[in-house]
Amino acid sequence: MDQTFFFQHVTELRKRLMVVLGAYVMFLIVGFLNVGAIYRWIMKEADLKLAVLGPSEILWVYFMLASTCALACTIPLAAYHLWAFVKPALKEHERSVTMLFIPLLFILFVTGVLFGYFVVFPKVLAFVVTLSDGMFQTMFTAEKYFRFLLQLTVPLGLLFELPAIVLFLTKLGILTPTMMTKYRKFVYLALVILSAVLTPPDFLSQLFVLIPLFLLYELSILLCTWVYNRGKQRSYA
Repeated sequence: MDQTFFFQHVTELRKRLMVVLGAYVMFLIVGFLNVGAIYRWIMKEADLKLAVLGPSEILWVYFMLASTCALACTIPLAAYHLWAFVKPALKEHERSVTMLFIPLLFILFVTGVLFGYFVVFPKVLAFVVTLSDGMFQTMFTAEKYFRFLLQLTVPLGLLFELPAIVLFLTKLGILTPTMMTKYRKFVYLALVILSAVLTPPDFLSQLFVLIPLFLLYELSILLCTWVYNRGKQRSYA
C-alpha cells in the first residue's frame, strides 16, 4: 500500500515537471521570436555599440535572452505546481497562505533582476571600464556583454526569492525563527562572500549588493516569525 502511494506521488510529480518543462520550451520559443524587442529595450540606456565575432555569437545572444525571459515566465507556473503537489498535506488555512507563494516568487525575481540591471550593473560596468582607461581600446562583443550582465542580474533575481521560500518552508514546518536567528551570522558571511564574487573589489559596489541582501534576510526572519506564531495560535485554538 505504501509502495503504491509512493509511486502515485512520483507519477504525479513527473507529470507536473513535464508540464513545467513544456511551458518553459513554449516561453523560450516566444522569447526567441521577440529577442529584437528585448535587445532594444536592454540597450536603450547603454551608450555603446556591441560587436559580434561570428554567427554562433548571434545565436548565443538570442538563446540567452530568450532563456532568461522564459525562466522568469515559468517561475509562477513552477511555483503553482509545487504548491499543488504539497497541497493535500496542508490544512485549509495553510493552503490560502502558501498560495501567496506563487505571485510572490515572480514579483521578487523580477525585482531582483531589475535591481541588478538598474543599480548594480551600471556601477560595476563603469568601474570595470575605468580600469582600462589609458591602457586598452574598449570594445564589447555581444556575448561578453550579455554574459556579464546575466551573471550579475539573474543570481540577484534568484536571491530575492528568499522571503517567498521562507514563507513556504515555515508553513510546511521545516523552518523556524529560532533556526534563522541561530544561523544568521553564517548566512551573513555567505552573503558577504557572494557579494564579493558578484561585484568588483571596491567597497561601494559591494555595499549596493550587501545592504538589500541583509534587509531581505531580516525581512525573511520577521516573515518567518509572523507565520510561525500564527501557526502556533491556530494549533492552540
